[in-house]
Amino acid sequence: MSEQGQLMNSLRWEAVSDFFDADLMGTLPDVVVPGTSVDDWQSLLDLVAERGWAHQYSEGSRVLPVPRAETILALPLDAECAELRVWPVAGLLVIFRFHSPEAIDFDVDLRELQGQQRLDQFCSFLTTIGRRLRKPVLMDAEGGDNSHPALGYEIETDQVVVMASPFVRLRNKRLQIDSPGGSSPIGRKSAA
Repeated sequence: MSEQGQLMNSLRWEAVSDFFDADLMGTLPDVVVPGTSVDDWQSLLDLVAERGWAHQYSEGSRVLPVPRAETILALPLDAECAELRVWPVAGLLVIFRFHSPEAIDFDVDLRELQGQQRLDQFCSFLTTIGRRLRKPVLMDAEGGDNSHPALGYEIETDQVVVMASPFVRLRNKRLQIDSPGGSSPIGRKSAA
């Protein structure tokens, strides 16, 4: 984790902990690198190998050696789901799914991302990917459409930044994230 461990994170756990609350964001929030290509996927696979991150590639229940990105992305639509499990640090699992060349999407388990140390490790991971691909890396609530990401790696500032206002907890458990593009309800809704 050499360079990754040296990356600085300006986010403080106390300020962003709501974005890592599984009850608010879902246990597996969606993380995406938009506007990618097969070459970007291959660059990601190369990065995983170069960093020496523990990883496991599988198609369905079969564990296989990691093929080239173009091979994975050319699998037939009815093929078993291809995924790459990566552990950038012990106890932190990231699952990449090869749905489309146009976006690299992956899940993280928020239960593994609690406290300042884990936040720093996660931000370093996002920054490493963003720098390598020279693209933003955005985290949205589970099932979100990434139109209102909570936080993400921003190319212009070369760091992970908050991209949404903090959550506002309302009486009916409906949560609102405000962002420059509008607001987006997240979480459980109850009848008013």
